[in-house]
Amino acid sequence: MSAPDATKARGGARFVAGWNWIERTLVGALGAFALAIAAVQVFGRYIDPAGAITWAEEIIVYVAVWAVMIIASQLVRSDGHVRPDLVLRLLPPQAQRWVEVFNCVVALAFTFGMIWYGWDVVNGALLLDQRSSTDLQFPMWIYYTALPAGGALMFIRYIIRLVRYIFFFDPMTMTVGHTAAIAHETGSGLALTIPE
Repeated sequence: MSAPDATKARGGARFVAGWNWIERTLVGALGAFALAIAAVQVFGRYIDPAGAITWAEEIIVYVAVWAVMIIASQLVRSDGHVRPDLVLRLLPPQAQRWVEVFNCVVALAFTFGMIWYGWDVVNGALLLDQRSSTDLQFPMWIYYTALPAGGALMFIRYIIRLVRYIFFFDPMTMTVGHTAAIAHETGSGLALTIPE
């Protein structure tokens, strides 16, 4: 690998590492926010029931859905989504490669549908000025945007995964059941040689 290629690879790896950090930090902040809202609500119920907030459950649901949709991208990166590992272990490395390519293509179609129909739902909520039925009157388009946003994050991760399996396949690190593949899943391998 030439020096400019190595620099590009390091730059790509830094970008992906930054992207991972932003997603994990954002999900952690959303979780902390949901926990704080829940604590305030419980405290308010026992200390001042008349002044307790009534919309806490609603906000916790919105925050939790956003967190789940964001962290789904990290699950794509780390092979954390449900998959038939038992079946994959029975296949030779090249067969595993093409099963993973097929999985990526199907996942791309699914996440594209999430983006497409998610934006349709968001646009409908914007046109109707749909709001929650509670006292909070929360604009529902913000909540619904979690679906296309999460779909877009996963779509990009699946494109990266597809490119890696087609052009940069390494049977020692990218097949199920190998210790190097397990190191990749924990984040300690492969990032130095092939940008995610």
